[in-house]
Amino acid sequence: MATYDLVPIQEEVGLETEVEMKSYGGEKKHERKPSTGAAGKKHERKPSTGAAGKSGRAPPSAAAVSRVQTDEWESGIFSCLGKNDEFYSSDVEVCVLGCCAPCVLHGSNVERLGSKPGAATFTTNCLPYTALCLLGNCFFGWNCFAPCFAYPNRTAIRHRFNLEGNGEATAKSIGCSENIRMHENQREHCEAACDLATHISCHPCALCQEARELRRRLPHPGFTAKPVIVMLPPGEQSMGR
Repeated sequence: MATYDLVPIQEEVGLETEVEMKSYGGEKKHERKPSTGAAGKKHERKPSTGAAGKSGRAPPSAAAVSRVQTDEWESGIFSCLGKNDEFYSSDVEVCVLGCCAPCVLHGSNVERLGSKPGAATFTTNCLPYTALCLLGNCFFGWNCFAPCFAYPNRTAIRHRFNLEGNGEATAKSIGCSENIRMHENQREHCEAACDLATHISCHPCALCQEARELRRRLPHPGFTAKPVIVMLPPGEQSMGR
């Protein structure tokens, strides 16, 4: 009858396995068992779950976002009399004011763009414009200061109604608008410079174009006409015989 001698398990410090020796019928077999201790755990690398790790690419920058399509102005800068439509009489008035009293036209434009009575009054814009116009004509012989004071109104009109700038219109007319790639901030700086150049080179025409655009799009804030109901007294009544 075969005898079985049990040999105690020997543990080795610093090793990941432990050896158990058994004897079966006089034969000794060595079995290697994996250790279940803390040192025997395998370290697995987990993938990153961040914003860039999910797709493997960084999110697109703001420059890659497509630009919103802009609209055209209702009339050109040299369309002095505007269009032969329902605003024709108003366009003639704008042309006369732009030639004879540009300070009045500028104050009216700013007041109409404000859309609220008291937000941008006629007086607070007409008087500084008149002073700058007189200074320019007295010292330099032409109106050189007032265009620098009035051109931000053109930029505000473009932003209000999402209109194209003169730089964009010029590039479109010569067919190179698709070849010009600029960041949105750079484009806006360029258009603001074009607004200033437009007022310096042709200030009365720029004022008239802005006035025609505003009169077609916005009512005057001081004009609050309401329908009036007239009650007529009943006529005389007579009793018939």
